[in-house]
Amino acid sequence: MKSRSHFAKVTRRQLLATAALGAGTAMAGSLTPRVVWGADKVVKIGFLAPLTGEVAAWGKPGLDGCEIWAEKVNANGGIDIGGEPHMVELVSYDNEYDPGKARAGATQLIKEDGVKFVMMLGGDTWPGVQKIAAKEGMLFSTLLPSDLTPETTTLLAPAEVHPIYNVTGVEWLAENKPDLKTYVICAQDDALGLPSVATYLAAFEAAGIEPLDEPLLFDPATTDFAPVVTKLLAKDPQIVCLDTCYADYVHPITEQLFQQGYEGQIISCTADFYDKMIEKTSKEFMEGFIFQFPDFDDPALNEPNVNFPDPNGFFAEYDKRYPGEWGAVSWEYASIMDLWKAAAERAGSVEPADVLVAMKGEGEAPHAFGTAKWWGTELFGIDNALVGNWPVVVIEGGKAKIKEYRSIPAWWDKHGDLLVKHMENLGQMYYQRG
Repeated sequence: MKSRSHFAKVTRRQLLATAALGAGTAMAGSLTPRVVWGADKVVKIGFLAPLTGEVAAWGKPGLDGCEIWAEKVNANGGIDIGGEPHMVELVSYDNEYDPGKARAGATQLIKEDGVKFVMMLGGDTWPGVQKIAAKEGMLFSTLLPSDLTPETTTLLAPAEVHPIYNVTGVEWLAENKPDLKTYVICAQDDALGLPSVATYLAAFEAAGIEPLDEPLLFDPATTDFAPVVTKLLAKDPQIVCLDTCYADYVHPITEQLFQQGYEGQIISCTADFYDKMIEKTSKEFMEGFIFQFPDFDDPALNEPNVNFPDPNGFFAEYDKRYPGEWGAVSWEYASIMDLWKAAAERAGSVEPADVLVAMKGEGEAPHAFGTAKWWGTELFGIDNALVGNWPVVVIEGGKAKIKEYRSIPAWWDKHGDLLVKHMENLGQMYYQRG
């Protein structure tokens, strides 16, 4: 699919009008824009992710968030590279979560569009891009550190540390609901589901919570989830884990759990568009649903450890433009852009090699949920994942609420051997992936 350009730039007339009014409200949370005179220099950023299809919920909302981010940055004078302002232009390509289309998209973005950085969801699409990234020396980001290997030297996971943050939800569950001792788990059988299954298995084992059956891995083409849920409930589990199922799976599975009379605990990596799940079930049924992604109007995001600028304002603007569409990735790609911008300004360059060095140079960076370190050699063969704290989110009274920030490195220090064991059992360690 042909890429499309998003030049998120406020015109000179708009800037002058805003400045004349002395207001900083071009969008939520922005400062009074600094007028940029003359011909603007432009830096192009590629967005290579699924914008249509069953995985679009982890692509399109992220692009929408990036456009809000870029508009705010451009309205405030752009990115300062060596004392010269550069406007941000987003160029997107819909890879439809297909490796071949991802390869074509990467080629077009780099060769034709001249981007300096490419953001991806990753997963099944990364193998289609890896050789191009290596050949061109292009800096890429992924939301899935499980894409990382010793060979992926220009690939970073600077925002989401899927799937290892899932350990925090299980750890919180075990401490706060110690009477729950049995679980079942299901997932789609793919590059997103399998490493996440391994992570949940390790987290449950570390917490002393016992599986009642082997993980139920279903074909990604599945559309009828009634038999899946019937099998999950056959052994009367206290906990049902939905792993990292796509939104198109989480919703029907949750509805089937409701329809089949399940009354126990549900834990999932995501609960995108949970208001729609509440509509299909009930507020009471969804009470206590544990997952990993907060709404950014949460007061806990105003704590000093949080590095995402004006999260409440960002959420308000997003919700105004795209009501009911906030999801797990709505903020993540924008958070990556914050890190990229800071590194480019430190480097005084937008060239991929220079920005990469600046991003990793100090061994740590300001992750959205607190200062984090570049880590991963033990699990991925390379320290290209930014790992620190992650929130545990619970639905209470029909609204997502951050219950606690928990440390992923602290869990790893205690239980890392369990995670490696389960990753190996499912063939998900970097040295097992071809």
